[in-house]
Amino acid sequence: MEKWDAYDENLSKIPNMVLIRGEKIPDGIFHLVSDVLVRHTDGSYLLMQRDRRKHFGGMWEATAGGSALAGESPIECAARELWEETGIKSDNLFEVGRTKNAGTIYVEYLCITDCPKDSIRLQEGETSAYRWVSRLELLEMKKDKLVTERMQKFVNELQQGFEK
Repeated sequence: MEKWDAYDENLSKIPNMVLIRGEKIPDGIFHLVSDVLVRHTDGSYLLMQRDRRKHFGGMWEATAGGSALAGESPIECAARELWEETGIKSDNLFEVGRTKNAGTIYVEYLCITDCPKDSIRLQEGETSAYRWVSRLELLEMKKDKLVTERMQKFVNELQQGFEK
């Protein structure tokens, strides 16, 4: 059973309240998800292909990420998810935005890394492939290839200068 901390709309933790993955989140209550966009020092971006057995299977994700476990801060969650989904360990995580949607607050990070590009590790049951793409390729990806409208919004924000 995966436990999450409960938050108000300002990302303030609600004391003595625990959420359980899979259970309905009460109205006005939020759980935390951290997403990490990975940019290599050469300017390319990491894309991960979702395992075909998952929702949106076969589509590409521009971020590593997931739900924060009870007791995790947004950046601790981001670092853990980045490691689990890509094998990248990094202290170069920069918060670039926050969005709210249907009981979830997404905290978005940019990771800048110089890791060997062939060192990416796939997570069994989560990802099936990876590739590095240019900024232009990422920005031109169509909705039928890149997961979710929220991801499209995040990528579009890059175009407006979030990556600086």
